[in-house]
Amino acid sequence: MANSSQANLNLWKKRLGRVPDSVWDQTDLETLILADNELTEVSERIGELKKLRMLDLGHNKLTEAPAGIGNLSGLTDFLYLHDNRLAALPDSLGQLTRLRYLNIGQNAFETLPDCVHDMTALRELRLNDNQLTVLPESIARLSRLRELCLRNNRLIALPEAIGSLTELRALDLRGNPIRALPDRLRHLPKLEKLDLRWVASLELPSPELSSDFPRATTTIAARSSRSP
Repeated sequence: MANSSQANLNLWKKRLGRVPDSVWDQTDLETLILADNELTEVSERIGELKKLRMLDLGHNKLTEAPAGIGNLSGLTDFLYLHDNRLAALPDSLGQLTRLRYLNIGQNAFETLPDCVHDMTALRELRLNDNQLTVLPESIARLSRLRELCLRNNRLIALPEAIGSLTELRALDLRGNPIRALPDRLRHLPKLEKLDLRWVASLELPSPELSSDFPRATTTIAARSSRSP
């Protein structure tokens, strides 16, 4: 039986294949979990759930995210779209200007969707396990970002604009072919964790990195071997 209450509906791992229309009639929902249901599409009616604060569509088979998600003006807490087959996001998602957490990891993004730059309230952005080769300078617009996860992409460099993320506490670059780091990165005032494990291509040796980033904890093991 689904775990539900007046404001919360948990349909995790129910093998639905398709979301029942009755879900879209529950317009008082604040939390909706549809993860791990072999979904290939989601109705645009999702945009009718105006009170949603958290939406989980992770671990499905989506090739497109419904544009209606952009109508969820109350979506402030979490949006999970990870582990799908997404290569783009609709521009309408840029209307989620109050959203604090976005996970679009484990998809097929080669570029960061433009709409993400408009989500200026983001505190945490997870982009791990995609095919990103570059980050745009417009990443600077996410000025409230505290954690940025870029693990296992194809980045060889970072834009100087990342030095504008003055609230950034944690930056995960594991498993990228990074060759050098921008000078501005070392001046981030709140950076506590810089993870460069499995970045064997980095030109700087680990001891020098440690001195360049004195505020960051020493998970700067650029030459360390990958553990299982």
